[in-house]
Amino acid sequence: MSKSKIITAEIAADLIREGDTLMIGGFLSCGAPHRLIDELCNKKVENLTVICNDSGFAEDIGNIKAGIGKLIVNKQISHLISTHIGTNKETGKQMNTGEAKVTLVPQGTLAEQIRAAGFGLGGILTPTGLKTEVEKDKQKIVVDRKTYLLEKPMRGDVALIKGAIVDRKGNICYSKTERNFNPLMAMACDRVIVEAAKIVEVGEIDPDNVVTSHIFVDYIVDGGKL
Repeated sequence: MSKSKIITAEIAADLIREGDTLMIGGFLSCGAPHRLIDELCNKKVENLTVICNDSGFAEDIGNIKAGIGKLIVNKQISHLISTHIGTNKETGKQMNTGEAKVTLVPQGTLAEQIRAAGFGLGGILTPTGLKTEVEKDKQKIVVDRKTYLLEKPMRGDVALIKGAIVDRKGNICYSKTERNFNPLMAMACDRVIVEAAKIVEVGEIDPDNVVTSHIFVDYIVDGGKL
């Protein structure tokens, strides 16, 4: 009998070390692994590089969770690689004071850099960012007389992602737009921890609804009700 992948949020947080590069799924509060983020805040793991879509909110707003914003407020992130930070003033403050480094990446480019890592590609070519700050120190390649920027693959040590329904083997079904960056990140990190809104037995998920295969998932955490 194979070893169970199900662990507690506390144990999951213990697997993350100071200086790790994390990919954290979600678009603002949607599809973010809130229980894992909360536990990471409790453990106070510092000097993290975090790759994500955005920096969330500085605090919970009613039923809307702060998401990655809690890690920003706790000053656990030393380098944020993201597509926008406008919803969290604390991010801009730390960037301006030098407390944290912030690298802004066009959203589509970030998604494709993560995808390239997961698919084993050497990079992607995109015209997005030409003649802007984005092109600084990047190689330009001309294809059919059109110029592109070479954007290299982006990998992480650990992916923290969110699944709507996850079986005990680690097959994941996502809920609508909660999918966002989660499937891409599951393929681009050395270790993958999925927070499951619901855990079911193997065979209970229709194979047609499995988006992320169990072969990419190392650990499962029961997200339950927050």
